[in-house]
Amino acid sequence: MDHKFSHHPYIPNSDEAIKREMCDFVGISSVEELHRDVPDELRLHRSLDMPKAIRSEYELYRTVSGMLQKNETCEENINFLGSGCYQHYVPAICDEINSRAEILSAYAGEPYEDHGRFQLLFEYQSLMAELLDMEVVNVPAIDGAQAAATAIRMAERATGRKKAVVCENILPDKLAVIRNYCTPAMEIVVLPFERESGQFDLDSLKKLLGEDVAALYFETPSFLGTVAGNAREAAELCHACGALCIIGTDPAVLGVLEAPVNLGADIVCGDVQPLGMHMNYGGGQGGFIATMDDERLVREYPSRLFGITRTEVEGEYGFGDVYYDRTSFADREHGKEYVGTQAALWGITAGVYLSLMGPQGMQELGETMLYNARYAAKKLSCVGGVSVKYLDQCFVSEFVVDFSKTGKSVGEINDQLLSRQIFGGRDLGGLFPGMEGCALFCVTEVHTKDDIDALAGALCEILGKEGK
Repeated sequence: MDHKFSHHPYIPNSDEAIKREMCDFVGISSVEELHRDVPDELRLHRSLDMPKAIRSEYELYRTVSGMLQKNETCEENINFLGSGCYQHYVPAICDEINSRAEILSAYAGEPYEDHGRFQLLFEYQSLMAELLDMEVVNVPAIDGAQAAATAIRMAERATGRKKAVVCENILPDKLAVIRNYCTPAMEIVVLPFERESGQFDLDSLKKLLGEDVAALYFETPSFLGTVAGNAREAAELCHACGALCIIGTDPAVLGVLEAPVNLGADIVCGDVQPLGMHMNYGGGQGGFIATMDDERLVREYPSRLFGITRTEVEGEYGFGDVYYDRTSFADREHGKEYVGTQAALWGITAGVYLSLMGPQGMQELGETMLYNARYAAKKLSCVGGVSVKYLDQCFVSEFVVDFSKTGKSVGEINDQLLSRQIFGGRDLGGLFPGMEGCALFCVTEVHTKDDIDALAGALCEILGKEGK
């Protein structure tokens, strides 16, 4: 049997004859012509350094399994790393339902009977609306960063203004997505935060707001874990100049924190990953956007919305798209924004999680994180040479630890923590000027007192210090 192939077994249409036929059909002499607009300095000019294709399924399984064995996971290590993707307990029912074939495979599209999926997503939207104290919630977008960028674009279309003010104390990667998503349609102006307090300054905000500003975007809790103490005042300043207030939040903390709408938010957004999703090496993300039932804003959603209606059969209800013609599914390139594959599976999962937890469960979740994080922050602040920033402020699960006076870098400390099977915090030095020697630690409901004490003990050993 001849095992030689002229094409790659895992890359469709890589056969030379098929590629030639495709090039002839579109009127080009080579595939390179498709990339002629890419500047030469950005081209690789060599073949990718890829291993040879493995054609046996068993060989492929063995090879990939061997690669995965090298991973260090949260199963065998204690994890204090958050920074946008969080370790929470995932009830078994979440995996049981989202792995069912009729749900796992029916994530998008309409070529089959999927009214059950419509109802599941309607239930998710309803549960999220109750959690957020709002009225309209979308089917999840790709992640929280896209949700934030889309919310800002919604404000631009609703107000007709071309500038947005974004607070600096958000994940820098998210700020990069916002810039990329909103340019060149909008100008993004960054509002610095005070390094000593972790908060943004209202006087600085006043100078940036004006009749050309469509929206202010900030988060509570912020990326640094601090709850915005001046959220209401900031929202009032926005509304006074005709701008919208967009607040990003972590839905897992809303059992103990005020819903952003009650702080003056016009649009609320975030990521549903904390609601029943495993971290999946950074995956499991799904961005939500919420507003009140205001047509000015509802018509600017680019993503799908599912509603409920009575059918012609008495006593029965149907579920379907709301205001469908505003989406790119209906209007293609003339839609509000292009919306491709959405994270509907994670919306369904979040719906399962919220229905299981209920209001009391979400309150208990928030309280547990609040108590655990406060205990951890006080415990670490007792390690010689270590201090915790913003200890006098409210934080629910994340907080900043300052190692700048220990004589060791965050990287060195994290390497030594890992040798003790502990994942340390996110190094903030490369993310924010003035935060060198600081790390962002995350504590959730999965951490026990023993876990936190083990972290404190390990830091005492690493730093050669005694606990206070």
